[in-house]
Amino acid sequence: MQTGGCPVSGAAAKHAAGGGMTNQKWWPEQLNLSILHQHNPAGNPMGAQFDYAAAFQHLDLEAVKQDLIALMSDSQDWWPADYGHYGPFFIRMAWHSAGTYRTADGRGGARSGAQRFAPLNSWPDNVNLDKARRLLWPVKRKYGAALSWADLFILAGNCALQSMGLKPFGFGGGRADTYEPQQDIYWGSESVWLEDGRYSGDRELEGPLAAVQMGLIYVNPEGPNGVPDPLASARDIRETFARMAMDDEETVALTAGGHTFGKCHGAGDAALVGREPEAAPLEAMGFGWASSYKSGHGVDTISSGIEGAWTPQPTQWDMGYFDMLFGYEWELSKSPAGAYQWVPIGVKPADLAPQVDGSGQRVTTIMTTADMAMRMDPEYERISRRYHQDPEEFADRFSRAWFKLTHRDMGPRCLYLGTDVPDEDLIWQDPLPTTPAPAPEASALAGLRQDILACGCSLTELVETAWASASTFRGSDLRGGANGARVRLSPQNNWRVNRPAQLGVVLDKLERLQNAFNKLNTDCHLSLADMVVFAGGVAVEAASDEAITIAFTPGRVDATQAQTDIHSFDMLQPQSDGFRNYHEDGLAVAAEHMLIDRAQLLCLSAPEMVVLVAGLRSLGITREGTRLGLLSTQTGQLSNEVLCKLLDTRLVWHERTAQSGMFSAQDPENPAVRHEASRVDLALASNSQLRAICEVYAADDGNDKFLRDFGKAWEKVMNLDRFDLHRPQ
Repeated sequence: MQTGGCPVSGAAAKHAAGGGMTNQKWWPEQLNLSILHQHNPAGNPMGAQFDYAAAFQHLDLEAVKQDLIALMSDSQDWWPADYGHYGPFFIRMAWHSAGTYRTADGRGGARSGAQRFAPLNSWPDNVNLDKARRLLWPVKRKYGAALSWADLFILAGNCALQSMGLKPFGFGGGRADTYEPQQDIYWGSESVWLEDGRYSGDRELEGPLAAVQMGLIYVNPEGPNGVPDPLASARDIRETFARMAMDDEETVALTAGGHTFGKCHGAGDAALVGREPEAAPLEAMGFGWASSYKSGHGVDTISSGIEGAWTPQPTQWDMGYFDMLFGYEWELSKSPAGAYQWVPIGVKPADLAPQVDGSGQRVTTIMTTADMAMRMDPEYERISRRYHQDPEEFADRFSRAWFKLTHRDMGPRCLYLGTDVPDEDLIWQDPLPTTPAPAPEASALAGLRQDILACGCSLTELVETAWASASTFRGSDLRGGANGARVRLSPQNNWRVNRPAQLGVVLDKLERLQNAFNKLNTDCHLSLADMVVFAGGVAVEAASDEAITIAFTPGRVDATQAQTDIHSFDMLQPQSDGFRNYHEDGLAVAAEHMLIDRAQLLCLSAPEMVVLVAGLRSLGITREGTRLGLLSTQTGQLSNEVLCKLLDTRLVWHERTAQSGMFSAQDPENPAVRHEASRVDLALASNSQLRAICEVYAADDGNDKFLRDFGKAWEKVMNLDRFDLHRPQ
């Protein structure tokens, strides 16, 4: 009997749908629009109407925690717990789930449960964490839709800490699962695991990366490129942890606190470990790293290649890490797997660690090269010795740093769910003040419209100011946006992309109108944040000749400078914003690719991106001092004319020889007019997918749809951070 044939023709199947060479492989420089349409509701088994926040509110969080704490010592034969306690294993799982976060673009982190999917589920640094996730399945199965995998990973880490003697600082739920890999994250260009082609010059790490090698979460524990140099390791650690939002105090606390628990695994030859989950055979059922070294687990486990525990009591919160680090001199050695590690000289029997199998055998403790950096680097040593002398400070610093590590990508505190959310406002949560008075009703704002139009600002200036305020939002970590009016504060008021001189004038005029309004309307309060957004909407309506109405919902507040972490917010500064035709010189990535990146951070679809770029250009918004993309005959009038011009085959574009990335074309209707455009502008018509979208809006019947869709996309961007109106899923 013939098998494997096509069900229609009966011919033997040679290829499956979706196989073969992809467009991206044929044309690597092609714009990747798929990142604008990832996580399609059609691929989510929960359905588009599922409200995870509502489901979580019905969860008995205390019952979940008790189940997790019970699981810690419920050792299973197929993957027995070290020391009879899974706590250290779950801490590593939670840490590696959250530790991919980086400040440069806000991507990574634990918020979507991405550790379940490639590439993270198969990273060398995540070896054997597939077992940790599978151990949690009974708990996930019990609580179902009310407890996401993303929340479960972090909660398991918290319960692990609690079960080993440290009270966690808190826990906030609300991480909704996704059901496909994250396509929008650049993990590096290396094509081989553990390569490090991400450095240039004097070990300058490529942005936005934070990890030192492909497939690592942080740094190589053996030292840079496996070279056991503690001071060089300290340099890598400082740079990497800073890029993951941690200062030196937090870095030492996390390193010492995390390594108070558990052990490294390098019992034998790493060559005996099989392929990662994504490359494992079908019958492995999602498990990877099958080891043929003896039993393959317990005392025979191989993961990092380093072998040993850091402390004599690896399942108890204590000061053992610092006691060992400063209590002995250390010598360089190698593990059974051949990895560099450090062992104490003349170790006392009381300072040996128990064997993982409960046999009563005692084995040497170890330190990694990264741990030795905590003693050898002068600043790290100073902090470490202070923590060693003050156990209460150390416990507090670690619990706070752990909370930050595991919650950094969740956005403001208003999004945290559950009974364990701390009351304290933390600066990295971008706190906002409470509303001083009720927001004004729509009727009270009617007269303000004419005042805005008569304030002396152009429509272009009002729109550009609103865009500068709202477009800082990042869907990656839910930071930025118009709420707080931080566009008037340092550092945002000095960003070059925001045209500081123009911005200051516009904000001054809008603030005068705001103060006058509040003086007349004492029963309500209009914030400057609301004023900026409202004025931008009024300008859009006027530019469309009132053909569209921009919905406006007041309720934003104004943050203070003290509530604004200048260094942290400076990470939101765009190097490229194609919507404003802004692109800094010297960037390695072309402007049109950066446009897709920014559109994805703004949670935009491809059509929304197209109408916003073309609409903003028709309103006169482009790079300062140029007329790039201002193709409309009436700049300042919202219309589809920019798209019509870009699709006009009579225009022949040429790149300027002296100005790379800038193009010009003669207008066939008026030879005296020479049009100018950027790579972003031309990408709308040169890319086949984007051109197909442009054709919809540039058709003779397309302008009305263009105006409507621009209005909707504008409203979306202005309200991305209004978590009181909608909750991110």
